[in-house]
Amino acid sequence: MSTAPVIDPAEEAAEIAELIKRSRAAQAQIENYTQEQVDQLITAMVWAVAKEDVAEMIAQHTVDETQLGNYDGKYLKIYRKTRATLMDIIDDKSVGVIEELPERNIVKIAKPMGVIGALSPSTNPEATPVIKAISAVKGRNSIIIAPHPRAKMTNKLICDLMREAIVKMGAPADLVIAIEQPSVNKTNELMKQCDRVLATGGSAMVKAAYSSGTPALGVGVGNAVITVDDTADLDDAAEKIRISKTLDLAASCSSDNSVILLDAIYDQMLDKLVHQGGYIVSEEEKAKLQNVIWVDGHINAKVVAQPAEMIAGMAGFGVPEGKQFFIVPETGTGPDYPFSGEKMTVTMTLYRAKDLDEAIELTNAIQAYQGQGHSCGIYSQSDENIMKLAAATRTSRVMVNQPQSASNSGNLWNGMRQTFSLGCGSWGGNGTNNNITWRDLINETWVSKPLKTPKALPSDKELFGDIIEKLA
Repeated sequence: MSTAPVIDPAEEAAEIAELIKRSRAAQAQIENYTQEQVDQLITAMVWAVAKEDVAEMIAQHTVDETQLGNYDGKYLKIYRKTRATLMDIIDDKSVGVIEELPERNIVKIAKPMGVIGALSPSTNPEATPVIKAISAVKGRNSIIIAPHPRAKMTNKLICDLMREAIVKMGAPADLVIAIEQPSVNKTNELMKQCDRVLATGGSAMVKAAYSSGTPALGVGVGNAVITVDDTADLDDAAEKIRISKTLDLAASCSSDNSVILLDAIYDQMLDKLVHQGGYIVSEEEKAKLQNVIWVDGHINAKVVAQPAEMIAGMAGFGVPEGKQFFIVPETGTGPDYPFSGEKMTVTMTLYRAKDLDEAIELTNAIQAYQGQGHSCGIYSQSDENIMKLAAATRTSRVMVNQPQSASNSGNLWNGMRQTFSLGCGSWGGNGTNNNITWRDLINETWVSKPLKTPKALPSDKELFGDIIEKLA
């Protein structure tokens, strides 16, 4: 006889309603904060979790609880990514008039949205709560964070540290609230009752966010495709692909899932990838690997963000010492070729293309199956090739000569906005292409004054030109 507790949906809805009430009360207390007060708050929130000893503790705690990724990857995210995100937004004006368009005589005034309901995944539970929280508070909002159950203690730990810092700054702790005992029903209730949903997680939760009836910002499926052309610095490309593929053991949805090598450099580049720690699987090993990565058509949670030797052992074959990621040769795309999809493991699918045009066709075919709108990358010294790929792919981001998983969400070496929430546009079923940040978590009031000199309609001949004759 089952002894599992009976869950009362009404009680869970009431629990979330109480959290919303507390969150609204806290948000009201900072609604009229100055820019300086807001920026001091978010600075304190980051310092509370990113101090070296604290970051070390959080990184180890995250690995211990989730059994996903590795210490080095977690430490980089909590120590470095949070600092970079703070640096990225600290000088932004988010209070009062935030933008002026003198040519249109328009000014834009920032207004908070209220309570942000945020979802945090098990794969990035160390920095996601921090980045979402400071983005919310930067806009003078409060935030309630619903974690994946596998990371609920990590989420509480981080939120408690931020809450302590907020109180020391003279603000209410309930600007940041963690759902301590998460459930699907509680998450759904949060999304229904908050003012804006910020959903980072699996596709099911993102769909639920869009179906909640609350304005939502969701993210699409990741399945990054990287092209290496015949002008690339191959040593640089191989090293950066290895960095990207193995960062936090591929916990990121931006990890290089497929790499396309042009004919002219195929053999040479493949050798360099092997030298960087890649292991080329045989046809027999490929079949075994497929059976362990996917179970009943879904990614096996037991292999997500695990070391290569562990996955190989589960699949029933061994890898030489020092090998960090699998290289799986492939030709097809779509559901009959699962390796063309997202894998959430240190598994890189390898394609060969005769030229850039075929590489673009492959990229679009792969991402038509999974990952359309998210991101792709290219290693190239040819601006013509770079812009050709960017123009012809259905993607929101193209990373050029950069490790994909460490770059498309922003890093110190590029100008991308720092975030862990990547909009994928209509291609990925999202409402935005943005690297989502505080600007997506405010309302804006546009103040329009009359132009000093009103605009005048041009003559029909100027406005319509030769269209008049063509349609005569």
